[in-house]
Amino acid sequence: MKRVLILMSLIASVCAAGCGSKTEEKEEVGTLLVTSPLKKDTTIVQDYVCQIHAIQHIEIRALEKGYLQKIFVDEGQLVKKGQLMFQIMPMMYEAEMQKAQAEADFAKTEYLNAKMLADSNIISKNQLALVRAKYNKAKAELSLSQVRLGFTEIKAPFDGIMDRFQVRLGSLVDEGDLLTTLSDNSKLWVYFNVPEAQYLNFKTVNQGENMKNVRLLMANNELFEHPGVVETVEADFNNETGNIAFRATFPNPKGLLRHGETGNVQMVIPLKKAVIIPQKATFEVLEKKYVYVIGKDHKIHSKEIEITAELPHIFVVKGLSTSDKILLEGLRLVKENEKIESKFEKPEKVLSHLELYAE
Repeated sequence: MKRVLILMSLIASVCAAGCGSKTEEKEEVGTLLVTSPLKKDTTIVQDYVCQIHAIQHIEIRALEKGYLQKIFVDEGQLVKKGQLMFQIMPMMYEAEMQKAQAEADFAKTEYLNAKMLADSNIISKNQLALVRAKYNKAKAELSLSQVRLGFTEIKAPFDGIMDRFQVRLGSLVDEGDLLTTLSDNSKLWVYFNVPEAQYLNFKTVNQGENMKNVRLLMANNELFEHPGVVETVEADFNNETGNIAFRATFPNPKGLLRHGETGNVQMVIPLKKAVIIPQKATFEVLEKKYVYVIGKDHKIHSKEIEITAELPHIFVVKGLSTSDKILLEGLRLVKENEKIESKFEKPEKVLSHLELYAE
């Protein structure tokens, strides 16, 4: 009998404790804070993954066949326009030029003699024309040999930075072989892809000049000190991705950025009559965002929303109107269709307590 009484007292204690916790949980819910979405003009900063290209980036190739006799520069060196970079062994081309020079001199002498004879009517004008043609051909051959000799000296076509050498001193290079690359990093072309819908907004709804001015977030998550300007948009969309490429130009006076780097272009996009709510008023189920909407009967109902943009502590959304009342706190303490007591707080006051970067 004692055992039965002890068991019954334990069960009663457990029930009392359980009932008490439920009562306490109900008491914790109490009066909950609700608010409404706010419609206002604002701006967002949109990030786009980008590729950084030097304004000029070319391959330096051999124009003639021969042994690489001299290298006058080093990898990573800044070179000036016209500076000598490589010398291909010129001896054969020098010999060819000397031969062409001798033939041109001989043809010139023949022409001058023939002209004297033609002036004295000893030979005909047709014979003089043939000698003159031979002389002109010899001069052309001389010019060609001089050009080929000049090809053995490879000079910088513009100011830029040398890249890695693809050949070494003494290498036998053929015509067209890659020697190195040269980059002019004084300005940078930064390419980034924009989805079709955002492109249409850019060209129609948001035509402000501020959208042409962009910033560059570098790979170390720091902003590049110089702003850029969107100058061109490619002609065609990529049918596979639905994107179109934009090109922004950034000055690079200190040479900090190099060809081939990556980063993120940041574009400030104005939003007209955007519907915004605090992020803390949302919850997620199966990767979809919801809010609790309070009906006239004071019961809460979950409602799916679409996040169109994100700012610090707030969301720009679709699927809500300014007349809706949404639960702001206690989202984990309530259940679907539960009747609650609520206190309304104006959205302006709610958002003023957040770090809101809207205008």
